[in-house]
Amino acid sequence: MADSGLLDSVLRLLEKAEDGVDSQDVSAGLGVDHQLIVGAVKSLQALGEVISAEQRSSKHWELTAEGCEIAEQGSHEARVFTAKMASGKVGFSKAMSNKWIRVDKAHEGGPRVFRSVESIEDMVRDKLQLVQKGQWDRLEEKDKNELKKRKLLAEVTVKSYWIMKGSSFSTTITKQETELTPEMIASGSWKEKKFKPYNFSALGVAPDCGHLHPLMKVRTQFRQIFLEMGFTEMPTNNFIESSFWNFDSLFQPQQHPARDQHDTFFISDPALAHEFPQDYLERVKKVHSEGGYGSQGYKYDWKVEEAQKNLLRTHTTAVSARMLYKLAQQETFTPVKYFSIDRVFRNETLDATHLAEFHQIEGVVADYDLTLGNLMGILHQFFTKLGITKLRFKPAFNPYTEPSMEIFSYHEGLKKWVEVGNSGVFRPEMLLPMGLPEGVTVIAWGLSLERPTMIKYGINNIRELVGHKVNLQMVYDSPICRLDS
Repeated sequence: MADSGLLDSVLRLLEKAEDGVDSQDVSAGLGVDHQLIVGAVKSLQALGEVISAEQRSSKHWELTAEGCEIAEQGSHEARVFTAKMASGKVGFSKAMSNKWIRVDKAHEGGPRVFRSVESIEDMVRDKLQLVQKGQWDRLEEKDKNELKKRKLLAEVTVKSYWIMKGSSFSTTITKQETELTPEMIASGSWKEKKFKPYNFSALGVAPDCGHLHPLMKVRTQFRQIFLEMGFTEMPTNNFIESSFWNFDSLFQPQQHPARDQHDTFFISDPALAHEFPQDYLERVKKVHSEGGYGSQGYKYDWKVEEAQKNLLRTHTTAVSARMLYKLAQQETFTPVKYFSIDRVFRNETLDATHLAEFHQIEGVVADYDLTLGNLMGILHQFFTKLGITKLRFKPAFNPYTEPSMEIFSYHEGLKKWVEVGNSGVFRPEMLLPMGLPEGVTVIAWGLSLERPTMIKYGINNIRELVGHKVNLQMVYDSPICRLDS
């Protein structure tokens, strides 16, 4: 509610006006800032039919700060002529184009500036002074545009109200009640009170509630796509894994660079795992050190001590390996489709696109006689549901898949092909030691969760999405995720 004294002043001015009054005139008449008058008008409107107000807009020209300086001291070109000295690049060039001055480059003492005329008329200053007096209508349109181009003049739109007396106009303000109290009902005083009308269209107070992080919103969409395609979610609650399941079971040699400390977080307590399926462990050891199942192996001294080392899993493929081994122990093989979306950990250098902790999305299909064509087909189906239809595949290398393919999609915004995932067919050296039948093929693919989330929400730095620098207001403001399909 505006100040009651200001409301009274506005009403008294309006009482003297027959057809109404403009809020700009009220502001000038009372010597009060126009925004305060606008606030008073809105307060009076809230009292009912005391006044009626119609919003209007008008345009006028006013000088910029530089324009005010020129109106007082003269244009830059006039100052160059008067002082025979540069008043900025614009002033010198304008004085030259007006042929007020000339430059004698052949002068024996070096280039000199001379006047070309005896006197000048500073038309720029004269025009700006007309605007200062409110007589901008005397200027031609081309003059206004020229001054505007020189940033000396600006066109300003002013919004004001035309204020008129309402059907219940009065110079006396009666405060409207906003609440019906028990005392009013008991005494009957409510009959003489004026109540403020209820606004049934007003929004209520937003209830306090939790909000899903953008990562969780996109994760929900990915999970729904897998479920629609008939996949079963794998349990991924074991962040700590042994090197055996994380590396060795995947036919990844113990001297592989990914197993170094600069790439993997090893656990110090407990440092070693002790429970393994012994017969399976022996088969894995043999295929690494001696070969088998049509492979010559890696021909090195495989050590169980290295396989026992505990670590923070570097990929969810360790979970896939456990699930495929469990599948192989069934009496009769049945085709399966698995998926997982969960956190993995790598000793990465932190930057705008890399974190030491991130999410991996993985899909696995096991069936008889699957081929690379089946993998490409299911990838097209999967990415089409994400709204990605332009796909390309590039041969790649992975220790545990052969053949392997990198997946590229055409990014319409960047106008180029970008990598969106990795895929391949699991090697026999990984599957047959588990006990899976020889005719069974397993195809798999994976991608990160953070990358599509950053693209979806327009986030350029991954540290603005995950980590201690995340702005929690972003979690509140981010809309629900809908992947275009």
